[in-house]
Amino acid sequence: MDKISRLSDDLLVKILSFVPTRVAVSTSVLSKRWKSLWMWVPTLEYDDMEDITDNYLSKSTPSFPRYRVSVHENLLSHRAPTIETLLLKFCLGSLQPEDIKQWVTIAVSRCVRALSITCLSDSEPVSALPSSLYTCETLAALKLDGDRILVDVPPTASRLPSLTTLQLLCVTYSDEDSLRLFLSYCPVLEDLVIERDSADDNVKGLVVVVPSLLRFSLKVDGGCSYDDESVIDTPSLVYFKVEDYRDRDSNSYSIKDMPKLEEADIAVKYELHVFLESVTSVKSLSIKVLFNNEEESMYCSCIVFNQLQRLKLSICNDDWSKLLFRLLKDSPKLRVLNLDCASRYRRFDEYDRISRDSEWSVIPNCLLKTLETFEFKGCMGRPEQRDFLCFFFKNARCLKSTSILR
Repeated sequence: MDKISRLSDDLLVKILSFVPTRVAVSTSVLSKRWKSLWMWVPTLEYDDMEDITDNYLSKSTPSFPRYRVSVHENLLSHRAPTIETLLLKFCLGSLQPEDIKQWVTIAVSRCVRALSITCLSDSEPVSALPSSLYTCETLAALKLDGDRILVDVPPTASRLPSLTTLQLLCVTYSDEDSLRLFLSYCPVLEDLVIERDSADDNVKGLVVVVPSLLRFSLKVDGGCSYDDESVIDTPSLVYFKVEDYRDRDSNSYSIKDMPKLEEADIAVKYELHVFLESVTSVKSLSIKVLFNNEEESMYCSCIVFNQLQRLKLSICNDDWSKLLFRLLKDSPKLRVLNLDCASRYRRFDEYDRISRDSEWSVIPNCLLKTLETFEFKGCMGRPEQRDFLCFFFKNARCLKSTSILR
């Protein structure tokens, strides 16, 4: 300890920033020198679940107030001019909504740069955040997680000029326009993640219009039901991921051109063609289709994936060979093909060999000239798989690496 104490205050604060906040605070009892060092640590993380777990393992009485008191006192005692990161993870039942408002207000006043709030409760009233959050000029990363968190954007709020990363995970929006308004206040936003798992968020159709956005991930649970069309207008996007497990009646998208897109990861039950026709510039494409419908496996005949080099297709339905043939035919520069037969999906009930023979009557150009790597996971030796492999190895002229696994 004597050797460590000889280090400079700046270096000791740096060391404390790598340990959990409650450990850093506990060093204040070591000596007068250490009493206030933790107060200068720019990273603060408070996890209510850690206390609950510790109490469960020790079979002691839960101490919910301890979390509330420690966070409140620590924030008021904190001396660093800037809070680089503030992480709050809690069960709302142990707190009051005003507590969260007050803590966020303090963080904003301390020029917080990264703020993460996770609420694990599913029964308490929603908790609104202070309006000052939507005017924080230093905030660069924001994560809101939990449907008890209310996103209520004041219409008179100013911009968030530094916000580049935003995660909205199953939150509740105050009204139909809250999400669109929120995004309009983010002129330099680059990374956006949105997850929806219920119909209680008050947004029927997503409106994501962000010219600066580079990466966008969207996940919609199958239990959601929305009637309005979702609009995605992100001309600078380079990475796009969508998981939409809703049924046909609830699924409608209008996607504007994304000319800079390089990678896409698509897992949907319906409207696959809408997404494929919007990602033609990609170099890497991953597809999982979760419904057995020939119409949904097709897309506009004029579409060509001129830049596509890597393709992964998760096989989850009977029509996989139809879609695969179209993709191979329309991807003249494809170099890597990865097929994955998802074992939990057992929808392979019908196989029409005559139809398959007509589909593969023309050999895709990529098999003859560019395809070098092939991997097939979950191959069970079914008739349609055997027929495809015979055709593939007969015509793939440039293969350098092959892997077939059960």
